[in-house]
Amino acid sequence: MSAGGGKKAIIAALTANAGIAVSKFVGAAITGSASMLAEGVHSVADTANQGLLLFGQKRAEQEADELHQFGYGRNRYFYSFVVALVLFTLGSVYAIYEGVHKIQHPEELNAPIVAIVILAIAIGLETFSFVTAMRESKPLKGDASWWRFIRNSRSPELPVVLLEDTGALIGLVFAFAAVGLTMVTGNPVFDGIGTLAIGLLLGVIAIVLIVEMQSLLIGEGATPDQTAAIRASLVDSERITRVIHLRTQYLGPEELLVAAKVAIAPGLGIAQVAEAIDAAEARVRAAVPATGLIYLEPDLYREVAPA
Repeated sequence: MSAGGGKKAIIAALTANAGIAVSKFVGAAITGSASMLAEGVHSVADTANQGLLLFGQKRAEQEADELHQFGYGRNRYFYSFVVALVLFTLGSVYAIYEGVHKIQHPEELNAPIVAIVILAIAIGLETFSFVTAMRESKPLKGDASWWRFIRNSRSPELPVVLLEDTGALIGLVFAFAAVGLTMVTGNPVFDGIGTLAIGLLLGVIAIVLIVEMQSLLIGEGATPDQTAAIRASLVDSERITRVIHLRTQYLGPEELLVAAKVAIAPGLGIAQVAEAIDAAEARVRAAVPATGLIYLEPDLYREVAPA
């Protein structure tokens, strides 16, 4: 993912969520709807999260120094992990608490039609943000499913925005249904049920994000397709005959570290070995553009005799 593409989706989401948050709080104040209030808190959390993603991108642009010799690219993973924690604590926990409270102590809604209008507008704005994120993600997704893209992407921002927007849209539908049922039946307990459903939904999304971002923070290697391309690029069948072992790790969303021990054809001189290594590095970078640092160790391949 290019930083520009991810930034466009983040800014679209931030703008939409900031406007939606204000309208939801106004609606909650007028109607007294708990589900509307929970959605307002949800939008505040999402707005803060977009700010954290932008801040993480900015921090990741710092040049490598003596303390962090591989650079600061993982800042983007760290702040995406913080986003998941914010979504869980500020969004999910609050909504679950408010939902349980409103189920136990239901309160009548005032002017519920106001909530319906605001929620309809919010659905339109969230749809704009969601469509923007999908459009920015498609070049990276390729033929994979959206779930596989979220699970396999080494760039954290677009999966985060996609999941947040998906949760926001479903949450708005929950809130819309809760207020609608309260209007039709006259029973305000539906408002509390909708609030509880929003909280549980946010909790599931937050846990998915926490698991994915934790994995990226620890350090993930190249995808299977990238690994196969790297292996094929290292070998030229003349000077480099095979890959003895290969290790990869993403230092940031767009920087892949490659370390490998490669078998050199017997009889080559030092200059020829150096040329073979340089050519192999060039082939790897051409095959997998995300490749940054490459460390290749030349060796002679020795067959292990069977026991």
